[in-house]
Formats: sequence, C-alpha cells, structure tokens
Amino acid sequence: MAFWRKDGSVVASNDLAHWRGQVFKRLLQVVLLLGFVTAIPSALLAASEAIWSIVVLDLLAIGWVGVIWHLRAMSYRWRVWQFLIVAYLVGVGLLLKIGPVSQIYMMLMPVLAALLLGMRPALSTLALTSLTIFFLGLYPDVALHLPGTPDSPALRALIVALNFLFIAAVLTLSCAFLLRHLEDSSKALSQRNAELRLTATALARLNDMVMIAEVLDGPPGPGAVPATRIIFVNDAFTRSSGYTRAEVLGRSLLFQQGPATDADELARVAAAMASAQPARAELLNYNKAGKAYWVEAELVPFTDADGRQTHWVAVEREIDERKKSEADIHRLAFYDVLTGLPNRRLLMDRIAHLLAAAPRDNKISALMFIDLDHFKHINDARGHATGDALLRLAGERLAQLMRKADTVARIGGDEFVVLLAHLANDLDCAARAAAQVAEKIRAAIARDFDIEGQSYHCSASIGVTLLPKTGQQAHDLLREADIAMYRSKAEGRNGIAFFEAAMQAGVERRLTLERALARALDEHELCMHVQPQVDRQGRVTGAELLMRWPQADGTHIGPGVFIPIAEESGLIVRLGHWALREACRAASLLAQAGSPVALSVNVSPAQFRQPDFAARVQAALAEYGTPAGDLILELTEGLLIDQRDASLARMRELAALGIRFSIDDFGTGYSSLAYLTSMPLYELKIDKRFIDDTPRDARDTAIVQAILAMARHLSLRVVAEGVETQEQADFLVAHDCDGLQGYLYARPMPLEDFLAWLAQHQA
Repeated sequence: MAFWRKDGSVVASNDLAHWRGQVFKRLLQVVLLLGFVTAIPSALLAASEAIWSIVVLDLLAIGWVGVIWHLRAMSYRWRVWQFLIVAYLVGVGLLLKIGPVSQIYMMLMPVLAALLLGMRPALSTLALTSLTIFFLGLYPDVALHLPGTPDSPALRALIVALNFLFIAAVLTLSCAFLLRHLEDSSKALSQRNAELRLTATALARLNDMVMIAEVLDGPPGPGAVPATRIIFVNDAFTRSSGYTRAEVLGRSLLFQQGPATDADELARVAAAMASAQPARAELLNYNKAGKAYWVEAELVPFTDADGRQTHWVAVEREIDERKKSEADIHRLAFYDVLTGLPNRRLLMDRIAHLLAAAPRDNKISALMFIDLDHFKHINDARGHATGDALLRLAGERLAQLMRKADTVARIGGDEFVVLLAHLANDLDCAARAAAQVAEKIRAAIARDFDIEGQSYHCSASIGVTLLPKTGQQAHDLLREADIAMYRSKAEGRNGIAFFEAAMQAGVERRLTLERALARALDEHELCMHVQPQVDRQGRVTGAELLMRWPQADGTHIGPGVFIPIAEESGLIVRLGHWALREACRAASLLAQAGSPVALSVNVSPAQFRQPDFAARVQAALAEYGTPAGDLILELTEGLLIDQRDASLARMRELAALGIRFSIDDFGTGYSSLAYLTSMPLYELKIDKRFIDDTPRDARDTAIVQAILAMARHLSLRVVAEGVETQEQADFLVAHDCDGLQGYLYARPMPLEDFLAWLAQHQA
C-alpha cells in the first residue's frame, strides 16, 4: 500500500498494519458517531415501550465502543477483538429480541475480522457466527419460520445457518482475498518503491547529467520533432548547467543549445527524435551564465504499448577535457607550434583539395615558396629566442596580407608557403595577381622587425608556380615553387621568380649529377690532378691538388660543377675526407720518388667543422707516413663567419702537429681582416679574378699590391693563382710575390705526369 508525503514522494509500507490501523480508527469514529445518532434514539424508543433489554444492549454497546476508543494505548489486535465481541453480542441480543431480521448484524463480525485481522480470524468468526445462528435457530423464541418447509426446528435452523454461511462466506472471503491480494501487491509495490528510491538516489548522484522529459499531448506531424517538457534532472545537471531544478522543469529537452552549436548535429538529433530513434551526439551546450561547454549526449525514447512516444531520457557527460585534448592533437598534427600557422601536412591537404575542385571551378591558383634571406645569421648571432620571435612576426605579416580563402603555412625553419586560391580564369591574369601579392609579401618582410627594442632587417626570396597543371600533385607543385625560390636566391635574393620548365630541367640535371657523384665516390672514379707552384726564380716550391671527375667519353666534369652539388647534397664531407687521404698518398709517393713537395689541398667548411676532423688528419698522415709539414690545408675566409672560436681552436691543434694553413681566394669573402692576426696562417692565395686584369686594371692592381704589402708586414707567404701571361708574372715577381700558379707554368696533371714534368723541369 502506498502513501504520499506532502512533498509528493511515495512511501510504501511493508504490510497492511498501518492501513488497517487507519481504517479501524475511522471505523470507531463512525460507529461512535452513528451510535449517538441511531442507538440513543433506539434506546429511547425501546424504553418508551419498556423493552429494557434493548436499552441496556444499546447503551452497553455504545459505552463499550467508547472504552475501546479511549484505550488507544492497548494493542491493536486486543482492541479489534473487543470491537468484534461487541458486534457479536449485539447481533446475538438482537436475534434473541427482534428475530431473524437481525442476522445481518452477525455478518458484521466475520467481514470486519477479514478486513481488520486477516483470513484466519475471518474464518474463525465466520464459523462462530454460523454456529451461533444454527443454535439460536433451535431456540423457540427466535421463531425461524420458513414457509413450505417441514415443521422441524433443526431443519429450519440448518437451512437458515447454511444460507447465512453462504452469503457471509462470500462477503468475508471476498474481503479476505482482496486484502491478501492488496497485501501481496503492497509488498511488490514496496519492493518497487525501494528500487525506485535506489534508482533515484543513483541518478541524483551520477556524475553524468540525466534529464527526463515527457512528450506533450498531441502527436507531432510526420517528420516533426515532438514537443517535450522536462520532468526530472539530477544533481550533476544542476552542477554543470548552473540551473536549479525549478528553472529547468517544464522546459524543452534541447533548451541549452546556442549560436555556436553545430547546426548539422542538431538537425541529425532532431531527425532521430522525429522518428523515435535513439541518438548520440557531441553538442556545444551553454550554461546559465552563457559559458559554452561540450557534452556527449545520448537520447533514448520510451513508448507505450501503442507505440506512442511518452518520454525521452537524455544522458550527458562533459567532454571539455577530451575536446581540448583533441584540439591539441589536431593543432599539433596540422599546425606549426611556433607560429600557429598551418604546417606542411595541412598545406598539402589543402592543395590536394584545391586540385580536386579545379575541374569544377575552372580557376587558376598560385603557390608561393618564401625563404627568409640570411635568417641563419640573425638566429646564430642573437640566439634562437630572437630567431623564433622574428619567425612569429613574419608569419603574422604574411597572414595579415592574405584573404580568408588563402593559406599561409610554415613548413620548417625559415620557409613559408602561401596558397592563393582562385585568382583568375586565365593564366595571364592569375600570374599578374600572384606577382602583385608576391611583391606585397616581399615589401612586408623587408620592413624592419622590432624585437625587444632592437631592430632587425630581413628579406625574402619568393618562388611562384601556378596551378592546376595536368598530372601534377601537391608535392610536384611545392617542388616547382621551391625551385623558383632558389632561382630567386641565385639572382641576388630579395626577389621574385616564377617557375619555368627550364628550371625543372636544371634541377633534374643536378639531381642526376648528385646521384652520379655518390656512385663515383663509391666506385673510386674520381682522381686528383696536380698543379705546380713556382717561386720568383721559377723553382718548384709546392703544388696544389685539384679534383677531377673523368667521364667514360674521355671528358671531365670540372670541380666548379660538382663541388657546389656536393656541398648542397652533403657529399662534400665524404669528398673532402677522400681528398685528404689522396693528398697524403700523393705526398708519400713524391717523397719515395725523391721529389718531396709540399702539397696544398682544399678543405670545405663543412668538413673542417666535423668533430673528428683533427683525428682524421692524423689518421691519414699515419696511414701513408706523411710528415705533417708536407701538407698545407687551404681554407676559405667564410669559415670564420660561424663558430669562430671553435674553428680557431681546431686550427691551433693541427698547427701544433706541423700542419700549415692557407687562406684560399683571399679578398673575396670575409670582410674583417682581424682574423689574420689570430689565425695560425702560413700563406695567402690571391684569387684569380684579381690577377686576370693585373697590371692593366688600376683597381685590381692596387688590390694585389695591398695584399702583397700587408702579407709582408704579417710575415705571410703569398701565392698568386691563375697566372697566365708573362706580363702578370713579371708584375708579381717585381712586387716580391712568393709563389706563382697558373697555366703559364703548367696545367693540372695526373700525379704520374707531374713526376715526369718535375724531373724535366729540374733538369
């Protein structure tokens, strides 16, 4: 049996005791009230007729019931039995005094026993009252008259008793079975209510937000979303949303959506609700304060037996942290960490999408490859923090110049790429538009960058290619823009170059040469030629080893072609180590032939900066037994631009072994001459470009004279390269140049030929 509290919640008793107590209480009140209303007048009428037994019976019954009412502290069963005894005695008294019509009073006892005490007391009182009627029927004063029956008191008493038993049993057992069914139902209801209380408590304490909404009356039209009204929310919902229950109850189930909620996702949920299908979605909700937060929502419909929607249950959980993690992962996967711009992966994806849409759009787009000129100098001189700040500022300037449909990406280092979408319908217009944007970019980067109060200047080399092109993919276009950018750098930097097919052919030739050079190194196809150096008297004082790459057709690829390729590809270190060993081997062979000559060999900056360079020099000298004094290492001035202190330390370490150093192409590189006093130098080599016009060109002649004079003051030996005429030689000799090298004396030759030339020259 269920009872309702004032707050509307349900309380279920575990038996009928409380209910029976309430019924008995009300029954006593009714009996007392009716007793005063009916029994008192009945007693007065009986007294007027001098029927004193009825008067006594009525007053005794009312008094007894009053006592039972007053003794509420007594046990329930005792009071009920007292009441049943009163009813029994009243019924017996009325039968004796009034007659068979009073049998109805006897039915009161078993029916009330079934109602107030249960089945067993009801059956007991039913048997008692039936037997009482039977035995009273034998009493002559009761006068049970049944027309048409034999004049037998026992038979008449038995017939009356059996009929009473039948009617009373029907009423009693009906009440008993009904109450037993109610008792069983009460127990089941009590169990269900306990489960409901547990469920309600669990829902209230769940971390997930739970809303239950009923579907309002009136079926929606086909495809229409049913109108809902929230009837329950749990504590988690009120905590997350900021709404109280009172503020939510009665509102629509989807009331928390806002302007940034995905409209497509909402439409998908609405379609599922319209067809009474469960739905799962990730939605951006808004709390009471207007703050957006992400939830993962699952909506489940409930229908009745007729298939009509009656309720919807929505379970939501906050996924802000997961969404933040997903956004972080997406940002790391598709965006550059330093500048926040798209990275190579996202750029390639957008180029691919643009190419896929090109046949439909019929628009020409452009791809620009932007490289910051001399950025490495700023980064190394001022540190990575300054370099990073410059890259961020450069990215911001590029982004400010672009349209919403364009893409600015950083693909690594100081390299940026700009994708200009849908410039024009024809190539000429698209090229002009791309050139205008490229010039804006060049001008924007050329403006000084202010970083922590310091001004830094940078420029940009820009390569441009147009798209789409038949059969080309994103990486092909990026390579074309990269090639054009290198053309811009080769033409002096801070400029713009458009890709041409000839550039691609040149790149492919370089790539072919790079692969062939690596193969030539592996198969020992390279060789060293020797060019002698003579003093003012024409005596051989040394020689320079020069690399040659012979081809199968008898021609040679000059070092001016393959050395730059080796430097760009990283093969220069392998090439340099090979040349070093070849120099030591040649010096050893010359010594064995009785013609020891100091040999000069070029060392690239990349090779010299290798941590194991000094150890490799010592190993090469030891391998061929070459004295360190027979080796002169030719370095370029540019070596001291980066890692000056480390380079000087390495030079001093090798000089201590007896290795001598020469500055090659002196006068064409490093602008400061202070290094001449700090480096352990042996000689300077004047670049051929100064010798070519000496002594005819006054400026080149002045430079050569200045170098010779400075070297004398610094006690440095000077070798002039590229001496090809006697006029040049006479001028150099007249100005005390220590060494001369060039075609005037000998061309570079294989070592075997040099040995023969040397023997002939000495003779």
